Amino acid sequence: MQASAFLGTRMTSGLVASRPSSGTPCRQVTTCMAKKKGIRCIVTLECTEARKEGGTPSRYTTQKNRKNTSERLELKKYNKFLRRVTVHKEIK
Repeated sequence: MQASAFLGTRMTSGLVASRPSSGTPCRQVTTCMAKKKGIRCIVTLECTEARKEGGTPSRYTTQKNRKNTSERLELKKYNKFLRRVTVHKEIK
């Protein structure tokens, strides 16, 4: 086995523990910080015409900038079940 930089110390929640007396090497454990919420968010677009007709609605996912477009997004996208371009609106 090769000696690595992880031998000798172990980090757990910011604390440093010494190497155990049993002689087995320790590995470094780090915790990840949570990401901050950004301006861009992921939204789901659902077909409005398929819902009215009782068919299967197609769904797309995309990103939008909350700062620039605060209202719900509306785009024309292709619905593969109806085989035509329809209006898709943002849900939730």
